[in-house]
Amino acid sequence: MSAHAHAASAELPLDSHSSEGKFHLFVQLAMILSIITGGELLIIYLPIAHWIIITGLMFMSAVKFVAVVYIFMHLKWDKAFNTILFCIGLAVAGGTMWALLTIFSAHDSMPVGQAYEQL
Repeated sequence: MSAHAHAASAELPLDSHSSEGKFHLFVQLAMILSIITGGELLIIYLPIAHWIIITGLMFMSAVKFVAVVYIFMHLKWDKAFNTILFCIGLAVAGGTMWALLTIFSAHDSMPVGQAYEQL
């Protein structure tokens, strides 16, 4: 091996083939997400209490969200600071959504006035 070729191979990162392993991880996660989605579709048609259905759907959606964010958005391989920034943004977005839902509830959208009281 020439000195130039040896120096060039020394500059390559040791995990230069790591994208191959990530591809299999992505495919496995996609399969798991499709199974969870099938479970969500199945739970809708089961004759059980509505609160169990809603709780199950929320739990499965949260699991899918965390898996997609952690793997597909590469937070698993990023620095912890990026994950903290993402979680702060997620908390702000969740708080904003909760506040808007609280402010503009269904009761607030009902019409008021004498014309509507007769109905």
